[in-house]
Amino acid sequence: MDFANYTRRKTSTTHVGSLAIGSDYPIRIQTMANTSTNDIEGSIQQALRCREAGAELLRFTTQGLREVESLRLIHEQLQPVVGDGLPLVADVHFQADVADAAARVVEKVRVNPGNYIDPARKFLHIDYTDAEYAAELNRLRERFTALLAICREHKTAIRLGVNHGSLSDRIMSRYGDTPAGMVESVMEFLRVAVDAHFADIVISIKASNTRVMVDTMRLLVAQMAKEQMAFPLHLGVTEAGEGEDGRIKSAVGIGALLAEGIGDTIRVSLSEAPEAEIPVARALRDYFADPQSPRYNAAQAEVKGGVVCYTSDVSEWALFALYAAAECGRLLWQTEAKVLRLSNPHFAPEPLERLSKDILQAAGVIRYKTEFVSCPGCGRTLFGLQDTIAAIKAAFREAEVMHPELRTLKIGVMGCIVNGPGEMADADYGYVGAARGKVSLYKGKNCIRMNIPQEEAVQALVDFIVSDR
Repeated sequence: MDFANYTRRKTSTTHVGSLAIGSDYPIRIQTMANTSTNDIEGSIQQALRCREAGAELLRFTTQGLREVESLRLIHEQLQPVVGDGLPLVADVHFQADVADAAARVVEKVRVNPGNYIDPARKFLHIDYTDAEYAAELNRLRERFTALLAICREHKTAIRLGVNHGSLSDRIMSRYGDTPAGMVESVMEFLRVAVDAHFADIVISIKASNTRVMVDTMRLLVAQMAKEQMAFPLHLGVTEAGEGEDGRIKSAVGIGALLAEGIGDTIRVSLSEAPEAEIPVARALRDYFADPQSPRYNAAQAEVKGGVVCYTSDVSEWALFALYAAAECGRLLWQTEAKVLRLSNPHFAPEPLERLSKDILQAAGVIRYKTEFVSCPGCGRTLFGLQDTIAAIKAAFREAEVMHPELRTLKIGVMGCIVNGPGEMADADYGYVGAARGKVSLYKGKNCIRMNIPQEEAVQALVDFIVSDR
């Protein structure tokens, strides 16, 4: 990376409680609780662990008014311990009235433009006339303006969080499942906020596909500049997975944007305890935070004869893998190279070769092993996510012995239906929590079996895939 020419994008400043985001303030680190929000004590204890690990914001799923009340109690009981040191974010889908209520009790409310006033995505193509489309925009303006008034009164910030998998059918009808559609989905809301002179907004646009996530964020920055906006941006690769694969995939997407000076808050979304996300996010932030004194020692990334070459002497494998992914993903895209060579005197050729292939796969350049797209888990998750992912991966390792063609597949593992079917829409098959103890199986966007008992679902998934190939 050319640190000599590194400049972070200048933005407006958003205030989330006492925390300032954007402008010349440090890149902030956040995560999301995976406890039930109604488990007050469990949520408080997890919040304290996240704060101890370095989280600066913490999001809680907020399905309804009961969760709003629970969030109020969590907030009240955390205050004597952390003061203003951990602003809380209510994560709201589908119910605008819940966002209104949550805005009165926490420092920030996340709303999803894809389902704030539009119905849940059903993958239907509906032809809107210009008049019908304009009427829906007027309804959006009226409803969102009411939320902005509440937020202004209570000094509450808003996160506009667009997910690739939860664009509304209305947006899909005009723009399709595209970066342009994701950008327009959030711009509709930003125009309302600008007209209302409401400034405390952070934007996130996430996808499980790293290239889509990066291209969409670049497009959003350009569109905001065109319309004279400069709101702070939150970065993350959604449904990145777990373990080293999840860390590499996150680093490829987040690193590509941080290298361009884009990003004011970050989350590394892993299918693990939220505390485990924070050191990874901090390492990425620190790598780019001080251009004059990078922490990666003597690293060099360059392109030679169509091959991306990355050399480093970092002796800790986890950091080396993270830094290599953060640097090399964007170079692979810029040059359209298909080969990556890593060099480090501390590690043998075999793990370096495997890591190079993992980075190539995370960047979407090759597919050499089964890819698992899995959500990080939250209070909506309907099964034990980490144990389930481990069971599915083990079952696939066994099946791949007899069926090596399975290594070309992308498998989605989603805790609930909020983003599940949409976010894994480019997966070949999916495993989605349908209810407590029940799982539905998908082929692409289509549900092929519903409400399977959880204890039978892993084997049912593998059996169906093997029979369907």
